[in-house]
Amino acid sequence: MDDELMNVTYLTFWGHVDVAKYRYVYFVVIFAVYILIICSNSTIVCLIWIHKNLHEPMYIFIAALLINSVLLSTTVYPKLLVDFLSEKQIISYSACLFQFDIFYSLLSSEFLLLAAMAYDRYVSICKPLQYPVIMRKTTLCILLPLAWLMPACQMAVATGLTAKEKLCSHTLQGIFCNNVIYKLQCVISTTRTIHDMIMLVNFAILPVLFILFTYIRILIISYRSSREVRKKAAQTCLPHLIVLINFSCLCTYDVIIVRLESHIPKIVSLIMSLQVILYHPLFNPIIYGLKMKEIFKHLKKLFSQAKTKP
Repeated sequence: MDDELMNVTYLTFWGHVDVAKYRYVYFVVIFAVYILIICSNSTIVCLIWIHKNLHEPMYIFIAALLINSVLLSTTVYPKLLVDFLSEKQIISYSACLFQFDIFYSLLSSEFLLLAAMAYDRYVSICKPLQYPVIMRKTTLCILLPLAWLMPACQMAVATGLTAKEKLCSHTLQGIFCNNVIYKLQCVISTTRTIHDMIMLVNFAILPVLFILFTYIRILIISYRSSREVRKKAAQTCLPHLIVLINFSCLCTYDVIIVRLESHIPKIVSLIMSLQVILYHPLFNPIIYGLKMKEIFKHLKKLFSQAKTKP
């Protein structure tokens, strides 16, 4: 192959459906969604940044989660838009590995950020008197960098192990470089499998178990407490729980895509792939914008001012 003679391995995306026929429709829809993701998430992040009454750990974690959603979208959408307008939907293997690395690093960060938010709510509701001492600025300065750095470091090792695997195919049965990349490899080493399992436990299973534990504790404490405490718990915890369930379902989709890839129609595979990158970045700002009372109040004020301006 010409690309191999040039010492560059190119992969072909085979998950697109009728790109030549609908390329401009795909481009306009995905471009509109991408702009909507950036604007909706950025609006709430800016509100949290501007208003001092939102400079609390709970809202700072929300801002971090929304920034993570924008970064996750930016990992996929620009390349996707270029592919819609290109005659061939290809990517170099090194660029594919880079997209794979960043995508799963940010997915892992999402789980850790949700776990940090659950811990914040647990301390706030179950240990209110100790909250100012535990959730200090120092705590935030530790939790936030760790949520991004830990997955990035472990994912870098995983990507390095993936790069060493021999390829038996150059055709990706997907529209971006997620775990469909595994299907290209002739054999996956035992070391790689063990490392992937460790990552799954560290950045998905353990955070989810921790979140469930904290919410069960919050539920028990709230049930035994006054109506005001129960109301506070419902207002602040329910949005986080909805986001967790939504995100966990989409991550399950990501696994299903690879497992069922050869048993489902191409159009179904495309729809499932789009769900992973479409719903969640739009879902987060809607949930936090509408369900978090203080954020909703500032959003309402912002839109009211926009309407009254000539």
